[in-house]
Amino acid sequence: MTRPAGTKEPALDDAQLAELAQQIRVDAVRAAAAAGSGHPTSSMSAAELMSVLLARHLRYDFDDPGHPGNDHLIFSKGHASPLLYAVYKAAGAISDDELLTFRKFGSRLEGHPTPRLPWVDVATGSLGQGLPVGVGVALAGKRLDGLPYRTWVLCGDSELAEGSVWEAFEAAGTEGLDNLTAILDVNRLGQRGPTRHGWDLDAYANRIQSFGWNTVQIDGHDIDAVDEAMATARTTRGAPTAIIARTRKGKGVAEVEDKNGFHGKPLPHPDEAIRELGGVRDIRVHVRRPPEADKPAFGGEPRTPLPHYDIGDGIATRTAFGEALTVLGSRRGDVVVLDGEVGDSTKAQMFAKEHPERYLEFYIAEQQLIAAAVGVGVRGWKPYAATFAAFLTRAHDFLRMAAVSRSDLNVVGSHAGVSIGEDGPSQMGLEDLAMMRTLHSSTVLYPCDANQTAKLVVAMADRPGICYLRTTRGDTPVLYASGEDFPIGGSKVLRSHPDDQVTLIGAGVTVHQALAAHDRLVADGIRARVIDLYSLKPVDTRTLREAAAATGRFVTAEDHHPEGGLADAVLESFGNGMPMPRLTRLGVHSMPGSATPEEQVHAAGIDADAIAAAARKLVAS
Repeated sequence: MTRPAGTKEPALDDAQLAELAQQIRVDAVRAAAAAGSGHPTSSMSAAELMSVLLARHLRYDFDDPGHPGNDHLIFSKGHASPLLYAVYKAAGAISDDELLTFRKFGSRLEGHPTPRLPWVDVATGSLGQGLPVGVGVALAGKRLDGLPYRTWVLCGDSELAEGSVWEAFEAAGTEGLDNLTAILDVNRLGQRGPTRHGWDLDAYANRIQSFGWNTVQIDGHDIDAVDEAMATARTTRGAPTAIIARTRKGKGVAEVEDKNGFHGKPLPHPDEAIRELGGVRDIRVHVRRPPEADKPAFGGEPRTPLPHYDIGDGIATRTAFGEALTVLGSRRGDVVVLDGEVGDSTKAQMFAKEHPERYLEFYIAEQQLIAAAVGVGVRGWKPYAATFAAFLTRAHDFLRMAAVSRSDLNVVGSHAGVSIGEDGPSQMGLEDLAMMRTLHSSTVLYPCDANQTAKLVVAMADRPGICYLRTTRGDTPVLYASGEDFPIGGSKVLRSHPDDQVTLIGAGVTVHQALAAHDRLVADGIRARVIDLYSLKPVDTRTLREAAAATGRFVTAEDHHPEGGLADAVLESFGNGMPMPRLTRLGVHSMPGSATPEEQVHAAGIDADAIAAAARKLVAS
């Protein structure tokens, strides 16, 4: 429970903190035993670390998880969820009865923590993600909120082999995030045996110090040492602090302590272990309240006009994205842009010139880029993270976990498809639509012109979940007037006739190719409908089904691999007894090389020639 305002509960002394640590161990054992699964030994090693943090250093109102002054506690070692839930019980946030529902169907206490619990900021469990997200939360405190809350991240030693952790150490050190503390639970044993560095605390300290961090090495079971280290972290200025704690996995139970083979399993003899740990206890901690704080007043000028583009002009959708995003930043003071050192190419850098205080640079570190966007979103900001579409594949696991976290996150991938031209296949996003469509509750948008792009950039800001916008490198003709609307989940029928024999469906660059193919087909006496399917998820099922009923034949063309992109989005509108049209799907089947955009699109078989040929064959057969 949180200490009521105006009261002064006596702080727990060292002996009481030691008892609290034993209670946390016992409750971790009990929870895993009740579930018949879990990670109690990984939880037991950090019991003193969490008991001292909870009782003496955390500032948190458990009755008001949204309090703007609350500290943030992130369990990067999410498999130690029995530890977290035991801490919540000690704080009075959950009952003992709920603790014993751990891992059961319908319980909030899942195997790895998720925001189904109001005190959990983000889902963890995919190792190496908690600290990068913590960087985003801490950066929001320093650069955006201007509030004195602290971010505490509990890390396991096994996950320190993940490269994303070191992206986080460098980002935090460079930014001087003295409001961030990493607590490293170095218990020596991983899932299959000893970790890379075991108990060599210097090996960790030397690396972390090289990124500009303050480090403190301690015995993680020494109450005084833990307390002093956390006090040091709270008072250190100009640099984040890493508390590197030597601990013992399964601490307190001789049968499992510092022994391999017990990872991810309930203790073999839980009742005996509980007796060895001193039995069940019910200590309650009165957690200190956070200081009074107000949520940031975002402000903005909602009537700032969007950029206007004239029909027929050639404008790259990436340029329209940058210009519209800059206007959105003027309309809404909660919009934050995060860049992966390609802002000049994605055009996100336009935002930086107008709103530098809300532009965060993460260099070539895409995992940290997405993690920081999630962390900034924890604090109620509206993040737009932009990089090349191809490079987002590195961050797919962070996007997957962002979906598990129910994060509201806007992602923009530029330089997509073979149409980028001479740079070659390493720079071509050809998997991104499939990747983003697979994410739970995601939205996937692929505009074909500048005015459409501008409207969709604005629409993304209020869209829940992960929203992805794909932009194009080269100039494309403006097709739509600036006053036209583009609802998410919609499409545009650009050509239609009562005698249509085939439907041509494109998105982005292939819309323009489909229009050119339409003109060639009409010249041959073949009527063709053209659909701009700018929303690939959700997809405009109604319009697609109407076109199928009218023409019975579809040609889809996409600047993407054939798997998982536009054609699959179209096909998912059918089935369940709904008759399917005859379909020819055109996509990038071969491995491209370097060539001009025109040569690339032709070689891939997604240009107007290929679309028209496919349509003729369908109509003739």
